[in-house]
Amino acid sequence: MTTATDVIGPQPSLARNRNFRLLWAGEGISVLGSMTTTVIFPLVAVTQFDAGPFWMGVLAGAIWLPWLMLGLVAGAWVDRSDPRRVMMRADLVAALVVATVPVAWALGVLTLPHLVLAALGLGCCTVFFRTAYAAFVPRVVASPDLERANARIYGTEAAMQIGGPGVGGLLVQAFSAAFAIVIDVVSFLASWVCLARMRPDEFGPAPDRPAAQPMRRQVREGVAIVARDPFLRFFSIQGGLSNFALTGYGALIVLFMVRDLGLEPGSVGFVMAFGSAGGLVGAAIATRATTWLGNAGSLRMLQVIGGPPALLLGLAQPELGAALVAAGSFIVGLGVVGANVVRSSFRVRYVPGDLLGRTTATSSVLNFGTMPLAGLLAGGLGTWIGVRETILVMAAMHALVSLSVFVGPFRSGRNLPDQPMERWTSGSMATARKSSVT
Repeated sequence: MTTATDVIGPQPSLARNRNFRLLWAGEGISVLGSMTTTVIFPLVAVTQFDAGPFWMGVLAGAIWLPWLMLGLVAGAWVDRSDPRRVMMRADLVAALVVATVPVAWALGVLTLPHLVLAALGLGCCTVFFRTAYAAFVPRVVASPDLERANARIYGTEAAMQIGGPGVGGLLVQAFSAAFAIVIDVVSFLASWVCLARMRPDEFGPAPDRPAAQPMRRQVREGVAIVARDPFLRFFSIQGGLSNFALTGYGALIVLFMVRDLGLEPGSVGFVMAFGSAGGLVGAAIATRATTWLGNAGSLRMLQVIGGPPALLLGLAQPELGAALVAAGSFIVGLGVVGANVVRSSFRVRYVPGDLLGRTTATSSVLNFGTMPLAGLLAGGLGTWIGVRETILVMAAMHALVSLSVFVGPFRSGRNLPDQPMERWTSGSMATARKSSVT
């Protein structure tokens, strides 16, 4: 059996790991491109086509819908492929898809349906890129460095999520939407260059690839593994419910700040940027928290920190209300991103390397597939019971989901399992080792 841990071979320390630096840079640039696009496409829709709420909802949903459509297939595909090549192809296709928008703009044939299809295509590329990325990190980073590597990765993602929308808005304001989209194309090509410059001869050995079998069977295996393993099942369900709640109140928070708190657009941007900065702090402290408390203990702490403070957003009132929104968002981001770092490091040690793509994709379908539905439900509830009330409902849901760590499989003890999960046995999936919490 080849496990994710076995895959990690003679890689150099993180400080001297050239391949990791290139992977880290490529992923960061790719996320920056994706985040700027999430702002530029809606700006094009509003400023050029006077799009209403329906089209804005469709455009936003198109980015996340591919996780429901392709997530499971992407996981099986990655497990039978070279993840680095999958990422490189995803970058090239993303660049091509996004490039159709400024070309159509220049020719005078750009339409709203074209924008939606481009967003859908970009979302499909993201599914394959992110799934392959999760499966590839263990081949580049030595096992003792996983927490620090994931801290840098998630910290960079948080920074891109803060800076990306601002960069996109500034590009549109300084130049034009068409030029800004060209910059996005360049970002995906730059990510491809970073991946292409890596040295494959320095990678750890590849995990055993699954024997040739129908894609449908591989997909079923990935779902069964996550469904039967207590840790993967818990993390997937918890992540899906938490993302549902976070996306739900996130869909209304800008409207709430402008309409209920009376903030100007510039102040809204500052509050959102400050709140998102909590993710940077969470990524920075995750490794140290794991050293102090163990990965199970640090997960409990981070989830408690990042749960109940979400209620501060819905309790905000005019005048000083912006401070509550900023503080609540900051603390929630700290807890959520910090917990993501710990979970990601655990997953690559726990899951056999040849199953990592499928299990990651199955979890991602649950994590991200709920997000388009959350936006639609939040919009309906906001109309029915009110914006503030909907934010409080969604925030309360996130708080309860975060506190579920005290009834989950790691409700006590210092560490999560330090040995890989058991594999298929006699045609069925064995459960995790009984000595799961030490």
